[in-house]
Amino acid sequence: MGLGAYPETGIADARRAAAEARAVIAAKADPIEEKRRLDAASAAQEARGSVTFEKASRELYDTLKPSWKNTKHRNQWITTLETYVFPLIGSQPVEDLRPSDFAKVLRPIWLDKQETASRVKQRCHAVMKWAWGRELVSGNPVDIVDTLLPRQSSVRARVQHHPSMPWRDIPDFVRKVVQVRDDVSRSLLEFVILTGARSGEARGMTWDEVDFDRNIWTVAGVRMKAGAPHRVPLSARAIEIVEKQRHQAKASPLVFPSVKGKQLSDMALTKFLRHHRAKSDVSGRVATAHGFRSSFRDWASENGYARDLAERALAHTISNQVEAAYHRTDLLEQRRDMMEAWAQFVSSERY
Repeated sequence: MGLGAYPETGIADARRAAAEARAVIAAKADPIEEKRRLDAASAAQEARGSVTFEKASRELYDTLKPSWKNTKHRNQWITTLETYVFPLIGSQPVEDLRPSDFAKVLRPIWLDKQETASRVKQRCHAVMKWAWGRELVSGNPVDIVDTLLPRQSSVRARVQHHPSMPWRDIPDFVRKVVQVRDDVSRSLLEFVILTGARSGEARGMTWDEVDFDRNIWTVAGVRMKAGAPHRVPLSARAIEIVEKQRHQAKASPLVFPSVKGKQLSDMALTKFLRHHRAKSDVSGRVATAHGFRSSFRDWASENGYARDLAERALAHTISNQVEAAYHRTDLLEQRRDMMEAWAQFVSSERY
């Protein structure tokens, strides 16, 4: 067994190493195997120390990214870490991180940006859980970071719903603002109002999703929030809008394309509603495109339509698993009458 080359290893060092080797032999062990074990442990320790929080985050992100359908969520996941976490602790090895480090990250936004702070915390927890699973750390310090931070307001107190237009104001808004001119943004907005669809579903609507024989729009599961296909019975007015777009959209596969034939930005309707200062039920804020879903839901409730019909029209999932197991139909034809009544109300002049 070599003890090292002279002069790098002095005589005193060689004697000390020899004594340690004899002690190992006296303990009925092989000093060469023991040295290999210690070297391997040291290498493993060094490897663990080289995995920084940023490196672990990006490895986890690359693993999770293919499973996320929502591009906006996919981008936000890593962007929030780049904005709030990496500048403070991104270069630190995961094994060195303590609850106080994550408290330092969260404290500046913990009370002022509670929703953002909650998401940052969730993503930090996921990264450390990933590191724990790979035996890079012996626990998850994010589990107890709340104990180092002030108490937040309750979730219910801070939830802000999308501002919605009071349903009785919609006919007047549609007649005086939406229908006064013919352009794709106005057509899209009216279609969103009539169908109760999410903006993204309507903006991504393609011609092969429309059954003109039965007046049904079928949104594929990959484009739905719940991941399940959704059928929308189209009212006479909704079909009229789609037919008009068939002549105007030309060669685009999209029903509501931009001037360049691509999908409209998610800001298209937002800008329109802001420009026209669309009235909402939230003081100081304009109505949002998503808020018209709430407007429809309120109209349906106040006009005696069954909860199940309204919820299915909005493609809401049934939270009660037992109840969901017994629902085998989407009640398409029953919903058709309701959506036609809604369309007639939207186009009416009585309010």
